[in-house]
Amino acid sequence: MGNLRSSRLVTVVAFALSAWRSRRGNLPLPRLLTVAVLLYAVIQLLSRTGILNGYFMIIINRSLVFVILAVSLNLINGIAGQFSLGHMGFAAVGAYVSGSITTLIFMYTSEQVASIGGNIVFVIAIIVGGLAAAVVGFLIGFPSLRLKGDYLAIVTLGFGEIIRTILNNISVVGGPRGLLGIPKFSNFTNIFVFTFLTIVALRNLVQSSYGRALLSIRENEMAAELAGVNTTRGKVMGFAIGAFFAGVAGGLLAHLLQIAHPTQYGFYASALVLIMVYAGGMGSLTGSIIAAFFLTFLTEALRVGIDQLRDRVGIPVGTEWTMVIYALLLILVMLFRTDGLMGMREAKLLVIDERKK
Repeated sequence: MGNLRSSRLVTVVAFALSAWRSRRGNLPLPRLLTVAVLLYAVIQLLSRTGILNGYFMIIINRSLVFVILAVSLNLINGIAGQFSLGHMGFAAVGAYVSGSITTLIFMYTSEQVASIGGNIVFVIAIIVGGLAAAVVGFLIGFPSLRLKGDYLAIVTLGFGEIIRTILNNISVVGGPRGLLGIPKFSNFTNIFVFTFLTIVALRNLVQSSYGRALLSIRENEMAAELAGVNTTRGKVMGFAIGAFFAGVAGGLLAHLLQIAHPTQYGFYASALVLIMVYAGGMGSLTGSIIAAFFLTFLTEALRVGIDQLRDRVGIPVGTEWTMVIYALLLILVMLFRTDGLMGMREAKLLVIDERKK
């Protein structure tokens, strides 16, 4: 069995290397796909050999989920120029809808996660959860068109808390106990695939004519209207698309942790995603990806460090102190790196090539 797994890993690595070399041939693969295949193969190899144990793989999976949340919020706040504080409310909708489909409707258990039919239902549930979140994003975005800045932030924060409160009082999905018994369909492979597709979709969107229209709305809405840009449709669709991917991330997280609880999607989680966006750079997908990985690993390191400090010193210090550290980190970023880590810049890997004629 071990030899069979090793041979499969060698096959994956060999395929990745051949894909990398094929760039020099007549049929070059996109750089982003090539690097993604290589990264996937390396992480799988390290996981199978025991270098990355289950603990680190859980952190990596959570990091990938937060990448989806950060880049989708960056579309709303960074690209479209809106200010949303209730992004995790959309994730809650996706988590509960997808979790209800797999748990309450089809009644799958963790013993059935390897079945083909179960995985098909899982993918459909994730997409349906994302669509439900997109509908909520549309309903929030449309009546909020006349609001800007702090007023829009207050409205989105209120909507996020409304969603969380409603879910907390629906007994069908567990109420304050949360939705329990969700099958663990999420693993490194499908989370990695969903994250890759999200990055590619948003990369193509931002660098398209529609993305440039969103950027014009962010820079000067009145000038964009005079130039013929439909600002109403742009802002609403920006909210809806960002909410869709947040719902996808929420569904993946629920099927990873095997629970969807209202407290997971409160202001604390929304603030963490917002910090990722600002720390990475407003308008930079690359910055959001880097910040999502860094802050997710930092969160776990702080949790372990605070627990050890409490045990050794005896001071009643809780994990809520992580938000104090995040606030200080955000202040330092605003003082010494006002545009964030990447500003508006993107890594060459995320820039669409323009073929020279």
